[in-house]
Amino acid sequence: MTVKVGVIGATGAVGQRLVQLLAPHPEFEITALTASSSSAGKTYREAAKWRIDAPVPEDVGAMEVGETDPSAVPDDVALVFSSLPSDVGAAVEPDFCEAGYVVSSNSSNARRAEDVPLTVPEVNPDHLDLIEVQRDRRGWDGALVKNPNCSTITMVPPLAAVDDAAGLERVEVATLQAVSGAGYSGVSSMEIIDNAIPYIGKEEGKMETESRKLLGTFDGAEVDWHDMDVAASCNRIPTIDGHLENVWADTAEEFSPEDATEAMTDYPSLDLPSSPDQLIEVFEEPDRPQPRLDRTLGEGMTVSVGGVQDTTHGLQFNCLAHNTLRGAAGASVLNGELLLDTGYL
Repeated sequence: MTVKVGVIGATGAVGQRLVQLLAPHPEFEITALTASSSSAGKTYREAAKWRIDAPVPEDVGAMEVGETDPSAVPDDVALVFSSLPSDVGAAVEPDFCEAGYVVSSNSSNARRAEDVPLTVPEVNPDHLDLIEVQRDRRGWDGALVKNPNCSTITMVPPLAAVDDAAGLERVEVATLQAVSGAGYSGVSSMEIIDNAIPYIGKEEGKMETESRKLLGTFDGAEVDWHDMDVAASCNRIPTIDGHLENVWADTAEEFSPEDATEAMTDYPSLDLPSSPDQLIEVFEEPDRPQPRLDRTLGEGMTVSVGGVQDTTHGLQFNCLAHNTLRGAAGASVLNGELLLDTGYL
């Protein structure tokens, strides 16, 4: 038996990835698509300027796109995936939750809210139980669950492995982020070709706060954020997909590169349809991971690590993840699978 799902904000870059992942999904069936008023009433094939390097799923392409409003989504839809711009999400997502829908959202609004689960299922699945706090506090029959920013989600799994083994005191990260993270129209070719842009609006703050919430401890009532210091510098580079990051982690205990490699390699994945067999793949080669070579490992859901070495106070390593799969649409789908697996649907 499959669960009926909807996608709101279905025509954008992440919305298209959601459609690509959900159309063949073994547990979910797309029965509702919404977008802006300019797209409503059109077929999905007409409304979406399809940018994915695979055909529009035939059945989905023929579906009619509705307005982004709970009234446009059938009552038998159990789960709604949201890829709305954050300002739209802030205004619309609570309406869906009040109407009884569970929303798995990639939008950045409400990620820091104390009663909203921010989850990477392999790292902090217990945080999902914040839903009970949220429902009591807000009077919702539905629920709102968030996945983190694409740059945050790249570094958090390897950091979780290090933290579990040796404790984290301070993290510094410099990112080299692909242009797809800004959306199809986000960075013009004249800006990025033969160039690098050492600024991505609000990105550094997202990495510095979301990572602490994700690695925090849930006591049944609230999340006690991790007390590590986090400092981020975010840069846009002319790759299409795949965020590469240079990470320096100061640990509470002495921790060798060999120990770190073992801890990351052994960090468990989950038995969910979108979980990769190997969550973290550690390369011995000093020039890996690389976006073009390694972003699609584990069908885009594996986090790659390389260059693990000692520093004065801990470790340095490089990490990479596919930003629109592991970092966005795939993360939302994985959260949806966790919601189903834990009985929240």
